[in-house]
Amino acid sequence: MAIIVQKFGGTSVGSGERIRGVGDIIADTLGDHQVVAVVSAISGTVKSEGTTSKILEASERAVRGEPFADAIQFIEDNHLGAIETAVSSAPLRKALEAEVHDDLARLTSLLEAIQVIRELSPRSQDLLLGTGERLAARTLTASLQDRGINADYIDLSEVVNEDEREIDPAFFDRTQRMLAERCLPQEGTVPIVTGFFGLVPGGLLRAVGRGYTDFTAAMISAGLGSGRVAELQVWKEVDGIFTADPRKVPKAHVLRRISPLEASELTYFGSEVLHPFTMERVVSANIPIRLKNTFHPAGEGTLIVPRPEKTAARVTAVTAKRGITIVTVSSNRMYNAYGFLEGVFKVLADHGAVVDLVSTSEVSISFTIERGDNLRATKDSLERFGTVTVNAGRAILSMVGEGMKFAVGTSGLMFSALGSAGVNIEMISQGASEINISCVIREEDTQKGLQAVHRAFLEGP
Repeated sequence: MAIIVQKFGGTSVGSGERIRGVGDIIADTLGDHQVVAVVSAISGTVKSEGTTSKILEASERAVRGEPFADAIQFIEDNHLGAIETAVSSAPLRKALEAEVHDDLARLTSLLEAIQVIRELSPRSQDLLLGTGERLAARTLTASLQDRGINADYIDLSEVVNEDEREIDPAFFDRTQRMLAERCLPQEGTVPIVTGFFGLVPGGLLRAVGRGYTDFTAAMISAGLGSGRVAELQVWKEVDGIFTADPRKVPKAHVLRRISPLEASELTYFGSEVLHPFTMERVVSANIPIRLKNTFHPAGEGTLIVPRPEKTAARVTAVTAKRGITIVTVSSNRMYNAYGFLEGVFKVLADHGAVVDLVSTSEVSISFTIERGDNLRATKDSLERFGTVTVNAGRAILSMVGEGMKFAVGTSGLMFSALGSAGVNIEMISQGASEINISCVIREEDTQKGLQAVHRAFLEGP
């Protein structure tokens, strides 16, 4: 029987009722497939009140020598409340509550040590973060056992070998194989797996980011291989990938299929689709990814496949990334100057500034960075190259679609639509892949711009 790997985000397991709903999804899937379930730490609708956010908040307080007990108490109350609803068996519930107390006691001891030394290493941060996924996976395991499903709790905290020293493709290949061996479901059992997969060199947050639970599910899927895995399902609180943000564009609709390259571009330029590392791992293993809504499980969702079905549409979706600043460096010394751009980008690298778009002329270079990228210090350092101007309060509006490669006049229609809507364009860029056209506009024009471009390309007459 083929395997479906199901990854459930923090909101999907955010309460006892939701955990029971996830149990329903797993039970329904077991009729036709084996299941491997990967879970994030419990989170509510407000990200700042999620387990991971609370642990990070407590660690920051500990480094400053401040009290953090209220954050730990919030986590405990949240989990005990979820357990009360998700697990009806008194013995199962009692054992699970004891495990929660033990895990949080260990978490508190580590935070107290950090409070003394006033330092948080990447390894210590990983040790802290793993607590959230362990608590969620244990709770889901007990809830499934409560309804008679043979669920097997699997803690991946010790998967990575202690002698690992470097994060490179070979490291992920080795980890992927170990995860697959550890998570291969035995007949009649459902592995419930922690999204946290161990202590990695330099820290998991630094190596992968907050999307590491998606990445864990991707590595398990790719490690098991397309011969065993039918698809990776990522369960969120949305119906799939939309043609635009439905909160800003009322006529936006769910896409049935999309290519990995389109999904990656949309993720980078503002849409919360999937961590790019996730798609890279799974697509290279020829395994489709399906995004589905935990709260509307009957919906088809969006399928990410290497070769989506042919379509006449030149544009797949439009998205926007807010909080952008344009920085322009102007200097006559740039003309025919060797190493000028290298010097500019070295400054940006030294200040940790991430550049999205770049535009150059013979005497100037303009680029976009995010608002929080150490702007004042970056500007001061760049002034040795020439006159520096900064324009904050901007947004990048991006139009994405595989069909754009061969369609004549796409950019002209996009700019005409924005002009007719009274939206001024300040920078223009087309990605090397030829499936993305991006422009910089004023942030206050974001919704107007999204609606204008969506209307021009993605809505009927």
